Amino acid sequence: MTGLVFWSLMALCLAVEICGLVIDNRDVHYIGAIAGCGVIGITRLLYRAARCEEFVEAGEEE
Repeated sequence: MTGLVFWSLMALCLAVEICGLVIDNRDVHYIGAIAGCGVIGITRLLYRAARCEEFVEAGEEE
């Protein structure tokens, strides 16, 4: 996931949270917060998977 995609998704989640606060709907606010946590989690998993692939490739070359 590129930095642009990450920050775009985080901005979208923040916008959903703010809309939830403006319209005074807690469910929408919580959905935005949970989606933001999901974006962070998926990004961390993808980063970790990429690092594992690098270690595996380095091990195969030796």
